[in-house]
Amino acid sequence: MKRSITLATILILGLQAFSLQAQELANFSFGRQRPVVSPEIQNDSVTFRLKADYATIVKLSGSWMSNPYSGSIDMTRGENNVWEVKIPLPEPEIYTYNFLVDGVAVNDPQNVLVQRDGARYLPMLMVPGERTENYGEAKLHGTVSHPWYDSEILGMSRRLSVYTPYGYEKNPKKKYPVLYLLHGAGGDEEAWISMGRAAQILDNLIEKGLAEPMIVVMPNGNPGQQAARTLNIPEKQIDRRSEKYRDAYVRSLCTEIVPFIEKNFRAIAKPESRAIAGLSMGGGHTISASILYPQLFDYICPLSAAGSATPEQLATLKKAGVKLYFLACGNSDFLFKGAEEMHAKLDGQGFKHEYFVSEGGHTWANWRLYLNTFAQKLFK
Repeated sequence: MKRSITLATILILGLQAFSLQAQELANFSFGRQRPVVSPEIQNDSVTFRLKADYATIVKLSGSWMSNPYSGSIDMTRGENNVWEVKIPLPEPEIYTYNFLVDGVAVNDPQNVLVQRDGARYLPMLMVPGERTENYGEAKLHGTVSHPWYDSEILGMSRRLSVYTPYGYEKNPKKKYPVLYLLHGAGGDEEAWISMGRAAQILDNLIEKGLAEPMIVVMPNGNPGQQAARTLNIPEKQIDRRSEKYRDAYVRSLCTEIVPFIEKNFRAIAKPESRAIAGLSMGGGHTISASILYPQLFDYICPLSAAGSATPEQLATLKKAGVKLYFLACGNSDFLFKGAEEMHAKLDGQGFKHEYFVSEGGHTWANWRLYLNTFAQKLFK
């Protein structure tokens, strides 16, 4: 009798487990209906779809549009309440998009490719082509880790993102040069990984022999944050006007993060093996770091930089010796005038540099392009 009860119990539990599993699997399909595919690239077009049973108006909004902040395209209701729109395929690049369902922004539930921009998560459309060939996954992958360092200057433990190239773990004696890669306002230590495709770009360039294997350090440039807000750690209120916190993040970067990396990673601790680059606010941090610590970095790359330097500061930096000064900005960027002025100051000092002007504005499309370009020039 006991044996019969035991078998019955096992059978009931098994059926319950199967039922739960079936319920979970049902979350990923619409019964017996054909699965919704979105986005779907077909030769020279791309189709977006969304199942929305009770919607009355559904629109598509995308970063490729001439006015991506308010522009949208109407979608058409089809069979089984699947809304659809087909558009010409945009030029090769990574774009973001969402749906507007009765005026409410909704992400594409069928698209697993998502990037985080500050507090927003947005589905991605990657259009294949020469421009994006290094933005996809390579065959040989590096590793992204998130170590913490202690900052006496900022009074907290802070999180970094660190990329180490393929093969780093295999040879414990090999040392590598380091690129310190800084984000812009609104970003954090994950911005270059999520939106900048930094790991994919470096993986591809290194695999193709176009870039030297290197460590890439991506700090959090917000001095009041310990880490990205996704970790839900309370922020410290910092008075940036206080003398105590003047250039606090830049000082922490140069006197705390650099030594931490050179102690805890197999980094070559020489100026000719250190590079610094940053976009927008991070471009300003790049300029400030090079001015405050002119002997620290031999490769300096301000990108769409929110910052500048005096002729005297540039003269001091020139005297220190720089192997590459790579200044880049889009020709319709709201900071383009500042880039032009910086270019003129560098010329005025006879400071050898590269001035890279691209089409477009203050966008990740440009910053990915710049990383893909200047990374091939480092440590050579």
